[in-house]
Amino acid sequence: MGYVVFEDLSPGDAAYLTVMTLTTVGYGDVVPHTAGGRVFTMVMVLTGLGIVFYLASVAAEIVLEGHLRDLFGRNAMQRRISELRHHVIVCGYGRFGRVVTDELRRSGADVVVIDADPALEDAIKAAGVAYLIGSALSDDVLELAGIRHAKAIVIATPSDPDNVFITLSAREKSQTIRIHARGESEAGLRRLELAGASQALSAYYSGGLRMAASILRPSVVDFLELSLPGHHEDVALEEIRIAGGSRLAGCTIAQVEQEWPRLRVVGLRRGSERLRVVPEPPTVLAGDDLLVVIGEGDGLRQLAQAASGRA
Repeated sequence: MGYVVFEDLSPGDAAYLTVMTLTTVGYGDVVPHTAGGRVFTMVMVLTGLGIVFYLASVAAEIVLEGHLRDLFGRNAMQRRISELRHHVIVCGYGRFGRVVTDELRRSGADVVVIDADPALEDAIKAAGVAYLIGSALSDDVLELAGIRHAKAIVIATPSDPDNVFITLSAREKSQTIRIHARGESEAGLRRLELAGASQALSAYYSGGLRMAASILRPSVVDFLELSLPGHHEDVALEEIRIAGGSRLAGCTIAQVEQEWPRLRVVGLRRGSERLRVVPEPPTVLAGDDLLVVIGEGDGLRQLAQAASGRA
């Protein structure tokens, strides 16, 4: 614009002269002739070259320090998260959240971790899970984590007030999501339930019960650990839902156990009823029934496939 005003050049010639001047090429075929044009050129060179060199140094810093790679990585991570459905969000990657994340991953669940501490990014990345570095107190962060498509959220920060606030936000955004929240005090547990948590858990209380049970009933505890998914290659305890179009709908529990003799149905939940422990063998299964089954891993996978209607 300066060359257009002072030298009466066309916009194309003015742009050409600007580029030749700032790049120090200076062919000399187009040059400023007026005093105003020369003064403008001196000012542009003194300021423009500084801007050019600054932009060049910023670009070099982005490439050399990996900022560009990080930018592409964040975009790829966000695309990965946006494609998830029925995943689990874990808020807080401390000792408690890390154990939850590892167990969920071992069972094959899709997990998105949220933590506000950038120092934990390498550890989260090493775990192989999708993640966001930010505060779960922010509605925007919860949205980016796909809370409207998640099946559950684990709120595992060490602060009761933060956990209550996140619980309220999560329940506001989804009425169907299961909220599992950590509480540090009796008051915190009570307020988490009032805020809409599906389960409020004290790590200290649960840990104490587990230790006492290990002393009083060690064989029972060993059996429960053996049946946890992912802890033993051959034996597991799984939930299996009967699809409406499954060939298992209309079968009795006895028929299921006869077809898969290495499996046992130890629980049945129908609709909003309470879980029936060790249901009667003549019980006829219906669509949408939820079975709790223990047995060999291969048999459980086959039963799950049959229950889904794919076999």
